[in-house]
Amino acid sequence: MVTAAQQTASAPDAARTFPKGFLWGSATASYQIEGAASEDGRTPSIWDTYARTPGRVRNGDTGDIATDHYHRWREDVALMAELGLGAYRFSLAWPRIQPTGRGPAVQKGLDFYRRLVDELLEKGIQPVATLYHWDLPQELEDAGGWPERATAERFAEYAALAADALGDRVTTWTTLNEPWCSAFLGYGSGVHAPGRTDPVAALRAAHHLNLGHGLAVQALRDRLPAAAQCSVTLNIHHVRPLTGTEGDADAVRRIDALANRVFTGPMLEGAYPEDLLKDTAGLTDWSFVRDGDLEQINQPLDFLGVNYYTPTVVSETDGSGTHTSDGHGNSPHSPWPAADKVAFHQPPGERTAMGWAVDATGLYDLLRRLSHDFPKLPLVITENGAAFDDYADPDGNVNDPARIAYVRDHLAAVHRAILDGSDVRGYFLWSLLDNFEWAHGYSKRFGAVYVDYPTGTRIPKASARWYAEVARTGVLPAA
Repeated sequence: MVTAAQQTASAPDAARTFPKGFLWGSATASYQIEGAASEDGRTPSIWDTYARTPGRVRNGDTGDIATDHYHRWREDVALMAELGLGAYRFSLAWPRIQPTGRGPAVQKGLDFYRRLVDELLEKGIQPVATLYHWDLPQELEDAGGWPERATAERFAEYAALAADALGDRVTTWTTLNEPWCSAFLGYGSGVHAPGRTDPVAALRAAHHLNLGHGLAVQALRDRLPAAAQCSVTLNIHHVRPLTGTEGDADAVRRIDALANRVFTGPMLEGAYPEDLLKDTAGLTDWSFVRDGDLEQINQPLDFLGVNYYTPTVVSETDGSGTHTSDGHGNSPHSPWPAADKVAFHQPPGERTAMGWAVDATGLYDLLRRLSHDFPKLPLVITENGAAFDDYADPDGNVNDPARIAYVRDHLAAVHRAILDGSDVRGYFLWSLLDNFEWAHGYSKRFGAVYVDYPTGTRIPKASARWYAEVARTGVLPAA
């Protein structure tokens, strides 16, 4: 028998109603929007150093000013309220709170976040704080960075400072955003800060990010009210084989271990995958994993944050293949340790301005997989969105129908996953504002709100108005 819900899910032109209480929000990251790079005690992060290094970032762009959110935060919160957002996911800038990565907090830095959170709460917007969205204090990188155990220990101390200052206001916390990028793009391929290119350092960084996560969760739990929620956000790669061969299936397995299970294994199951250890044995014996580390990492979570943009397609190769079609930026150095015999392929079809394939079926498949693998763990889409070549027309309007279509299709995939049993509790559109898009500088626009960078003027795009209506009603309209 086909239920009404199943009929709705299978009808592409039908409106879809999300569950009551589903959380609608948008997200940003501190280095991408705040600016004020040297104000009120803030010191350089690894991204300040990386961006100021010639040749690292397109057009020599930096986050020194970004969208000037540090000074325009009240205007930005008013925009969120105007758009009817129920939640705002933002990240704390570690070097703004603890400039050297050690010692006491800088109160001026904490005061900025106190004011921001108070304004959010006054407007009825739930604050969702991420402790780390890639802006490691440069002093900690100078001491070895994430490949060193001490950085994980410093991260737990920073988490405690943040919880002590904001725990009476913020009830939902995320430890790390996309640790895969921090480890493998930052220390493997070098296309992200700090720009190092050492595969063993990348694997060491992945472990110490895992350890930092576990230690930070413990620090948060020790200080937050019992009802507070703790999570981590992973950019789980939905990996597909190019063909049905056994070799391509093994390529999927290998990349899934490096992209996904290197984090979900220790964080959610208390162990690194045996196949990952075997695949990388020629690089390291993993002796940096000490007795007790896995117990420290494997902390109970209230939900898992999931970031999704596009699927990953791989095949077996003879070793002459390339990793440069993996969507993560070009480099002569691979972010995939011990995966020389895996080739990456561009999926067919429509692409965003990032060159990423538009394929919402990957999000559905990913959610169903996570629900199967971790059936008791609720899920939240903490990032999903697309960059397009937006512009303001002569009347000052920004029309972005491609973004509306992208978000509609991906929300339909989320709705279908919910109907099929996935416990998905919220969706955060990436991003609230056009901003500094890492090594792409200001050349890529992900925002629901257009930013005219010379003046800082904010203009809600057509997609922002469309998304506001979905958030207000909880109904995804027919196409």
